Amino acid sequence: MSIKINYKNSVSKKTSNNLVLFSDERFNINPLKKYISKIEFSYISDLLKTSDLKKNLFVFELNSKRKIILVSIKKDIRASDIENLGAEFYGRINYGKNTEYFINSDSITNKHKNFIGHFLHGLKLKSYEFNKYKSKKETRHITVNVYGTKNKLSNHDLLKFKALEEGTFYARDLVSEPGNILHPDEYAKRLQSLKKNGLKINIYDEKKLKKLGMNALLGVGQGSIRGSYLVTIEWNGAKNNSKPLAFVGKGVCFDTGGYSLKPAKFMEDMTYDMAGSAVVVGLMKNLALRKAKINAVGVVGLVENMVSGNAQRPGDIVKSYSGKTIEVLNTDAEGRLVLADALTFTEKKFKPKFMVDLATLTGAIIVSLGSEYAGLFSNDDKLSKQLLDAGEKVEEKLWRMPLHKNYDKLMNSKNADMQNINYVGGAGSTTAAQFLQRFILNNTPWAHLDIAGMAFSKYGGALNSGGATGYGVKLLNQLIEDNYE
Repeated sequence: MSIKINYKNSVSKKTSNNLVLFSDERFNINPLKKYISKIEFSYISDLLKTSDLKKNLFVFELNSKRKIILVSIKKDIRASDIENLGAEFYGRINYGKNTEYFINSDSITNKHKNFIGHFLHGLKLKSYEFNKYKSKKETRHITVNVYGTKNKLSNHDLLKFKALEEGTFYARDLVSEPGNILHPDEYAKRLQSLKKNGLKINIYDEKKLKKLGMNALLGVGQGSIRGSYLVTIEWNGAKNNSKPLAFVGKGVCFDTGGYSLKPAKFMEDMTYDMAGSAVVVGLMKNLALRKAKINAVGVVGLVENMVSGNAQRPGDIVKSYSGKTIEVLNTDAEGRLVLADALTFTEKKFKPKFMVDLATLTGAIIVSLGSEYAGLFSNDDKLSKQLLDAGEKVEEKLWRMPLHKNYDKLMNSKNADMQNINYVGGAGSTTAAQFLQRFILNNTPWAHLDIAGMAFSKYGGALNSGGATGYGVKLLNQLIEDNYE
């Protein structure tokens, strides 16, 4: 399915069979008289008198060829609400083989900047499909013509929306790929292709990782026939040598749980255990495409957690890149091992302004927050507030969870510096975050986002139709736009 957007100065009334008009939240259509015939105005007015005006959108089938779609705009509408309207609009037009719609931008009375841009952005995000492996693909085409005096977007704004869409779609594509295709070897290879966007890519393979002493990360992947990697993705868009913003992602391409084996039911979903890394990659692509005026680095640890004669055993002890030792009591608590080495490496090598890591880390965060909020854990109040505000603005919401030294005793080990799981019980997400905090060695501002409940949706959300959501790309882009550009 493809969507084509055209911007026109005007259109012929004869061709605009599917007309899209905007009204206020009370569906007062008097200002729309000049755009439709008297008969159409009278017909729509009568129907609205007996309609539920709490809806956002009405479709009026006037005859077999003529349709008018009426969209209401709330007085204090936010950008995210406009995008949701665009997504809802897409849901109402997503049928038929070839369809053409005409949006009259002159009917927009709201003065929100880039109304049309946000409306179409929501439409495009909602339209995403992953049908790469279907032998028969639907060849559906939707053309949206925007005309009138309020349809103009600056080249800068067009680029911004397009970059965000491409970054989000790239993240969704990566998460949607099956494990037999997107294993760590293939993932690392694909990241090389981002060089064409102006990103600097460095790939650390097993030989280099062993030399560096990244045994926590390597231990997770040692049971797989595939390689294990740490990949750095750098964007230098600032004119000075300012400290970069750092984003770190968990990239477990498939997670069986290792010898602490997961139940068979829903194990097929563990292809999305690399969603944290996909968000980092999608964000970095977005920053490069829109030529963001910042320095940023993305770091992803790519492994496959498998069962074999060479796999890590419960009870093994590994020495991390930081020098701290970890007793691996549960091989299914593997993401924190990958992130432990990645976080210390990022802090030491890049000396960033802050670090944000993203991971589908714990099932416990889903018990706590469901699929409405991601969990936020942080050692810095300023960074936390910036993230919370950005999340509210783009409707990728976060809820701050506690960190406290009293949780440390739950992760202390008799045989090593720490253990990778809390066997006392409770506080599963917090103890995981408390574990990660031990690998921030120089008090760098840091936030951990546990996105286990947000990265993948069985039922779809406002801006996605089910499957990989790309949650986090918009959030982190907004964080950067609001505070660091």
